[in-house]
Amino acid sequence: MRVGLYPGTFDPITLGHLDIIRRASVLLDRLVIGVAINRDKSPLFTLEERVAMVEAECAVLARNNGIEILVHPFENLLIDCARDVGAQIIVRGLRAVADFEYEYQMVGMNRKLDDGIETVFLMAEAQHQAIASKLVKEIARLGGDVSKFVTSQVNEQLIERFSN
Repeated sequence: MRVGLYPGTFDPITLGHLDIIRRASVLLDRLVIGVAINRDKSPLFTLEERVAMVEAECAVLARNNGIEILVHPFENLLIDCARDVGAQIIVRGLRAVADFEYEYQMVGMNRKLDDGIETVFLMAEAQHQAIASKLVKEIARLGGDVSKFVTSQVNEQLIERFSN
């Protein structure tokens, strides 16, 4: 069984994330979405809210692609999380050259920690390359329309969060 881990904070999950999940799901038998607990970041949504968002958004993809998609919160090293969920592959999305620089370093470190776990990069589709959760939150906070970057359910949650 080919098991992949796609990690991120998903604060919030965007159409770019969903594009990578959709494309990774055709390559794997099981895809685990690792929702990171990152103490260095101050997420807009709680861990529970982010997990629920990811689960809701991935349910249709899982049914349509006939793949098992699990959501797994984690706070340990990425390579340890991959081991915990039985992943042989770490899936990473790339948007731009700047992403590659950081990811290149991470691959090197992860290979030193466990050379049995491969990292696979999927390039974001052109229409999703500019989407970043950080920018989506900033636009939403300032009252802008983010409906081109997130699903309608996530858009509603952003509107609700910033209306308070």
